[in-house]
Amino acid sequence: MNSVGVIGFGRFGKILADILQKGFLIKAYDLVNVSTVPSVKMCELEEVLSEETVFVAVPIRQFKDVINNISPKLKPGQTVIDVCSVKNYPVDIMRNILDEKVGIIATHPLFGPDSFRSNNRLKMMMNNTRDLNSHYSFWKEFFKNQGIEILEMSPDDHDRLAASTQGVTHLLGRILREYGIKKTTLDTQGFRDLLDLVDQTCNDSWELFTDLQHYNPYTKSMVKVFKNAFVNIDERLKKEQNETMEN
Repeated sequence: MNSVGVIGFGRFGKILADILQKGFLIKAYDLVNVSTVPSVKMCELEEVLSEETVFVAVPIRQFKDVINNISPKLKPGQTVIDVCSVKNYPVDIMRNILDEKVGIIATHPLFGPDSFRSNNRLKMMMNNTRDLNSHYSFWKEFFKNQGIEILEMSPDDHDRLAASTQGVTHLLGRILREYGIKKTTLDTQGFRDLLDLVDQTCNDSWELFTDLQHYNPYTKSMVKVFKNAFVNIDERLKKEQNETMEN
C-alpha cells in the first residue's frame, strides 16, 4: 500500500494528511480546498475511490450523503475509515449502506488542528468495526508509530465518554465566548487557561459544535446535568448570602 485516498480536505483533512504523508502518497478529493504539499495529489473522486484504503474526513452532517454517494463505487477488498468526532452515528451509517464486503474502521483522532500543533501526547480512538481485509492491525501500528496513543473501545462507549469530555469542553468554550471573556491586567494562569480553551474550541466551526450536540446521543443529558450544576451552585450562593444577611 503506497498511497491512500482522503475525501475531505478541510482543516482536519489537512492534519490527517500531515500524519499520513509520513508513509504514503495521498490522493485527496474536496469540492473547495486544494493542497500545495508535494505528497498530496488533488484528484477526481473516482481516482480517490480506487485506493485500497479511503479515509472520509467530512463534516458529520455531510457524512451520510457522502457514504451514499461513494458506496456504489467501492469494490470488495477496500476499507473505509471515518474520523468523525461521534461514533454511533457514522458506524451505523457505514454498516447499513456500505457493501458487506467493504471493510470498516471507525476512528476518532482526539485532537484538532490547534491541539495537534501544541500537543505531544496525541490520542486516537479506534474500533475494529468490520475488518474484512486485515487492515485494522496495520493502521493501528501505523498510528502508534507516529507517536499516537490508541484507545480501543466500542462506538457507544466512545460517545458516552466523549459527551462528558469533548462535549463539556466545547460547550464551556462556547459559553465563555458568549459571556464575553477577554484578557485583563489581572489574568491568573487559570484565567489564561480559560482563554486558551475559548480559542481552541471556537477556532473550530459552529457547524462542528452543533454536530457534536446533535449527533451524540449522550450530549443532551450532559447539557442537562451541566445546567443543573450551574443552578445548584447559584442556589447555594443565594442561600448562604441570605443566611449571612439574617445574621
